[in-house]
Amino acid sequence: MPDFTCLSLDVDGPVARLTLRRPDRLNALSPTLLRELVEAARHLDDAREVKVVVVRGQGRAFCAGFDLGAFADPVDDPRTVADLGRRMAEAIGTTRPLTIAAVHGHCVGGGLVLAASCDLRLASDDAVFSIPEADLGIPLAWGGIPRLVREIGPAATTELVLTCRPFDADEARRLGLLNRVVPSDRIDGEAEALAAVLADRAAVVLETTKRQVHAATEALASTAGAGVDATLLVASLADPEARATALAYLEARSRRAGGVGGVGGQPPSGSS
Repeated sequence: MPDFTCLSLDVDGPVARLTLRRPDRLNALSPTLLRELVEAARHLDDAREVKVVVVRGQGRAFCAGFDLGAFADPVDDPRTVADLGRRMAEAIGTTRPLTIAAVHGHCVGGGLVLAASCDLRLASDDAVFSIPEADLGIPLAWGGIPRLVREIGPAATTELVLTCRPFDADEARRLGLLNRVVPSDRIDGEAEALAAVLADRAAVVLETTKRQVHAATEALASTAGAGVDATLLVASLADPEARATALAYLEARSRRAGGVGGVGGQPPSGSS
């Protein structure tokens, strides 16, 4: 079993549980966490006994999105950092076992892309979704646009990405993003129950169905061109209008006591 620092992977026969473990940052997706998700997905590919994986977040939220503070780290190339999310989404989306996202609390930006990369999605009735990237002056990257288009359609994707308005679990269910909405105190139990039902199916049926659905959704809205997202994201960080938009948004957020602005961390200073 790999040794992780920002997540845990527990395997119990045919069911595995993958838990984001940065609760103090609302499970914001740092480069380390993104790399560990890729590694976990690869490990699960080889864990032939595992049929189903439940993906969830520790603490008050599923995931507060990408930690933009990572761009201020001089160790990593900005484009390399920006591309980690695409690699994560592709690894989770194509890992052999069936994946179930169990969403509670805030599910923001890159966290929503993570959830959309899973095969099935449950959410607690108090879950809140948002895509704040346009408010931050950056495009939704990581193949998020085609993933959302094939789940909720182009019109809803355009509106939610560009208005950045929050939406609740009931609306997410109506749009087709979620399979089910459950009471907040039952989200873990419902996810486990669904995993148990699926784990009772023959592995060949689960894997074949997943491949067929993946092929069909790729034909509907392909993520094959998502590699360019990182370049567009880095370019937006250097755009004066985009940076002004981000600063205005973050200043307004800082005045709202207790608010979750959408992504973990602060904007990069001196990014280019």
